[in-house]
Amino acid sequence: MELKSRLIFGLCVLAAIQTLCANEIDRLVLQKLNADGLTCAKRCSDAVFVRRIYLDMIGTLPRMWEVRTFLDSENPRKRAQLIEKLFKRDEFADYWAMKWCDILRVKAEFPSKLWPNAVQAYQRWLTDAIRDNRPYDQFAHALLTSTGSNFRDPPVNFYRAMPERTPAATASTVALTFMGQRTDGWPQERRDGMTAFFTRVGFKGTAEWKEEVVFFDLPRALEEGAPEGAVFPDGTAVELAADQDPRAVFADWLTAPDNPYFARNMVNRIWAWLIGRGLIHEPDDIRPDNPPLHPELLAWLEKELVTHDYDLRQIYRVILNSETYQRSCVPTEGAADDPSGFSHYLVRRLEAEVLIDAINQITGGTEAYTSEIPEPFTFIPRQHRAITLGDGSITSPFLDMFGRPPRDTGMESERNNEPTDTQRLHLLNSTHIQTKIQRGWALKALVKKAKWRPVPVINQLYVTILSRHPEDDERRIALAYRESGDVKPHEAYWDLAWALINSKEFLYRH
Repeated sequence: MELKSRLIFGLCVLAAIQTLCANEIDRLVLQKLNADGLTCAKRCSDAVFVRRIYLDMIGTLPRMWEVRTFLDSENPRKRAQLIEKLFKRDEFADYWAMKWCDILRVKAEFPSKLWPNAVQAYQRWLTDAIRDNRPYDQFAHALLTSTGSNFRDPPVNFYRAMPERTPAATASTVALTFMGQRTDGWPQERRDGMTAFFTRVGFKGTAEWKEEVVFFDLPRALEEGAPEGAVFPDGTAVELAADQDPRAVFADWLTAPDNPYFARNMVNRIWAWLIGRGLIHEPDDIRPDNPPLHPELLAWLEKELVTHDYDLRQIYRVILNSETYQRSCVPTEGAADDPSGFSHYLVRRLEAEVLIDAINQITGGTEAYTSEIPEPFTFIPRQHRAITLGDGSITSPFLDMFGRPPRDTGMESERNNEPTDTQRLHLLNSTHIQTKIQRGWALKALVKKAKWRPVPVINQLYVTILSRHPEDDERRIALAYRESGDVKPHEAYWDLAWALINSKEFLYRH
C-alpha cells in the first residue's frame, strides 16, 4: 500500500511538472532558476489573476460582475479563455495604442509639433493596426517607407514626429524605435552608414494650414546621385540606385526574418511591458555590453515571433499563459532579491492614465483634459478615458503629477512610475479625490443597489475596488467602524472606499 501511495504521488508530481513545462517559457525559466538555486513563487489566486490580466492586457479594472463571473467559474481553462476574450475588447487596442503613442512621440505640441489633425489620424491608424492584429513587420515597413500628407497618410507622421529632421537624427530615432539601440554609443562610421539611408527624405508644405507632405526626393536623388557609404548596422555595405528609395532598402533589411535586431527588440519590449522588466534592461538600450538576463529565452521568443509571421498576439499569448507570468508576487525565501521577474511577479504601480481611469470607473467620476496650445484650444469631453488620449499635449494635473511621459524622446524611461509624497498627499487629502468619492454616481448606485445593507455594501466595495472578496477580519473591521456611531452610515462607506483606493493593493499591479 505504501509503495502504491508513493507511485501515485510520483505520478501526480510528474503530471504537475509536465503541465508546468508545457509552455517553453516555463521550461527555460525553471532551468535557469534551478541553476541559480532559486525557487519560484506559487501560482497566483484567481482573484489576483483576474485583476492582473485586465490591467496588463487592457489597462482597465474588471467590473464587479466580471470578477464574480470569473471567480465562480469552475472551467479549468478559464484563464486561457479570458486572455482570448480580452484580445477582442476595444480597450486592448486603445491601451496598446497608448504604449505606441509614447514610443512614437505622438504629440501636437513641441517638440513633435504634429498638430491636432495629424495626431487624430495617426492615433486612429495605430489603434486600427493593433485591433486588426497587423503583422509587426508590415507595421514597421509602413512607417519606414511612408509617403504623403501627414493629415491623409497617417504613417507619414513617423517622420513628422521627429524633433530634428536631419538624416542623422532620423537614423537615430529609427534605431531606437525598431532596434532598441541608442546610436550615441555607436562608432561614428556605423552611425554614418545608417544615416545614408535617410538622406533623401523630403518635406514640403501645402496650402492647408499645418499640413506637410513627406516624400522620397527623387529629383534630388537623380541630380546628386544615390547616397554613398550606405552600410546596414550589421556591417553589410550596400549600393543604392539613384531612383531607389533608400528607406525601402533599409526597411526590407530590417524586417527580414534573419535580421539580428528587429524581432529581438520587439519581444524584449513586450516582456518588459508584461513582466515588469526587460530580458535586456532597459528595453531600449540593447548593446553588446548589456547582455540579456536569459539569452536562451530571448532567442526562443525571437524565433516564436518570426515563425508566427510577426504576430505580436502570439508573443502576448505565450507569455500570459505561462506559469512564469501567473506566479504570485510573494517571493519564496531567498528569492526576494531576484530582480529579473523570473521567480515571482514584479509589483509595480499603475500608470497615471490607468490609475485615473480606474478611480473614475469605481466612483463614476469624470476628468477634465485640456491643451491650451497649439491653437485652437483643445477641450476633451469629461467622460473621455485617459488611455484613449492620443495627443501627449492633452493632459491634466493628475496625469502630470503621476508621471505620464512628455513624449519628447520615445524612451521607456520617460514614464515615471515612482511614487512621491505629493502623489500620496493628493490621494489621501485632496478635494479632487474626495469629490469623486462623495459625488460619483457609481458609488451611490452601488450602495443603493445593496439597499444599504452593510455586509453586501462592504462586499461589493471590495470586489469593485480590489477585485476580490473581503477577508473575515476586514469585513468585521468595516462593520465595526460603520456601527461605531462616529460617522453616518454613508460616510462610513465613503471612508472605506477612500481607504481601499489608497491601499497598495489598489495602486499597484501585483
